[in-house]
Amino acid sequence: MIKEHKKESLKIIPLGGLGEVGRNMMLIEYNARFLIIDMGLKFPEENMPGIDYVIPNASYLDDKKDKIEGIVITHGHYDHLGAIPYLLRNLNNPPFFASALTKGIILKRQEEFPDKKININQVKDKDVVNLGKFRVEFFRQNHNVPETLGVIITTPAGNIVSTSDFKFDQDPVNDLPTDFKKLKEIGSRGILLLMSDSTGAEEEGHSLSEKVIEKNLDEIFKKSKGRIIAATFSSLLNRIQQLISLSEKHNRKVYVEGFSMKNIVELAKHLGYLKVRKDTLISGKDVERYQDSKITILCTGAQGEDRAALMKIVNKENRFIKIKKGDDIIFSSSVIPGNERTVQNIKDDLYRQGAQVFHYKMMDIHAGGHAQQEELKEMIQMMNPKFFMPIHGQVSMLVSHGQLAEEVGIPKKNIIIAENGQMINIDRNEFFVEKKTVPTNYIMVDGLGVGDVGEVVLRDRQMLAKDGMFVIVAVVDRQTGKVKGSPDIISRGFIYLRESKDLLGQTRRKTIAIIEHASNSGSAMNWTYIKGEVRDKVGQFLFSKTQRRPIVLPVIIEV
Repeated sequence: MIKEHKKESLKIIPLGGLGEVGRNMMLIEYNARFLIIDMGLKFPEENMPGIDYVIPNASYLDDKKDKIEGIVITHGHYDHLGAIPYLLRNLNNPPFFASALTKGIILKRQEEFPDKKININQVKDKDVVNLGKFRVEFFRQNHNVPETLGVIITTPAGNIVSTSDFKFDQDPVNDLPTDFKKLKEIGSRGILLLMSDSTGAEEEGHSLSEKVIEKNLDEIFKKSKGRIIAATFSSLLNRIQQLISLSEKHNRKVYVEGFSMKNIVELAKHLGYLKVRKDTLISGKDVERYQDSKITILCTGAQGEDRAALMKIVNKENRFIKIKKGDDIIFSSSVIPGNERTVQNIKDDLYRQGAQVFHYKMMDIHAGGHAQQEELKEMIQMMNPKFFMPIHGQVSMLVSHGQLAEEVGIPKKNIIIAENGQMINIDRNEFFVEKKTVPTNYIMVDGLGVGDVGEVVLRDRQMLAKDGMFVIVAVVDRQTGKVKGSPDIISRGFIYLRESKDLLGQTRRKTIAIIEHASNSGSAMNWTYIKGEVRDKVGQFLFSKTQRRPIVLPVIIEV
């Protein structure tokens, strides 16, 4: 329901992560003081050419910087911490709280942004910090990166639990089993609001244990007679640990390729989160010294990314590694929606070059880090909250999660299906959504630019990508308004000039006629008007001839 603002109520304000996967950022507000959970990014969609990342719009906090009590980062994935360097610039150095590994990942990334210092406090399971009216207690969760932490936030209005990303795993790799006793104890305290990860809400059953994955990977290692090249996300430390341990078990040396993969492996080794024998890791130049059956290559690029390590290997751009017949390629990740075509293309290229490909649809060699329906229902039952709010996911995932909550007894009127930017007020008896919303539009990062690429620039890029560019250069006599000579034409991504002479001749004649008709001989020329006429009318003419709309750029030179 929507009402006007209610004084001194607890507010939940999502700035990202609802109706999308990634860009997670949640504000908890009480009496105009703020606690922030996560500051994540999302990777660009197909219709965002040239964009590196998309981050939350935090402008709502611009005049509230001194009211931020603290920022909790739940785990070490970029969809939960990747926006920190960009948003930190506009904050008054608030205290951050993160586990040791998450802290290490944040600080490693911050080395690329040395202009802004960051104040990070290290926390662990069962730690408690008091931040103004917020008492924050941390509890461990299983995910696919170590030291993932959920939070219990005690406020004067009641207790809030935010699960972070999680799954239940009683037999994990490189981690402790899910602590069900602790989760039940948290639920016994009386939970006003549960905010729970929805990424797996449309998947039936229970997520796979990492032990099952390890067993299936082991079968590949046993049978492989060539090199094993395993592509996965650099952030999946548990999977990286499995692949290194299996390599050691089968007497294989490991070469790590890919900038982000090398960084995370080095950091995790230094912090003690990866167990690796001294002689296991080798350099690229040493790969050829060993038999193929004694080599494992770990790399990025399981989503078919253009500049990732696997794509460079496939395209023969890597100095040390070329695909050869007999290589076994493991894609140990599920395909992110939208990447299906690029992943299929890289698989096809691998097959053409004689490799054998293993992926999660052939056998269970990847487990997501997110709870599926049975686990999500179990979490809701253990927490037994008054109000329930699905977070982290597309709208369909949030709605599915809400339906699961209904199935286990949460009244429909107590389930909050929210959108980014809404201000949800909660007290012990009810919740309501204010009429006012806060800005949550995409802030796009392109190189060193943050937010300087808006919708207009993006639309131009889309047009350039779709129909190209058409530049017309005309020399005009400022006295008579007559065009001197024949206009020059430059085409990029629109037509091939050598094969379009008739169209170019017609366009030149059309351009001359437009300019000379628009010129007012004997008085000052309105060049802005003339260029606008050329752009519009030549654009219409080209569309009538080709059914394409290139960006038309007229250049008028006065003489």
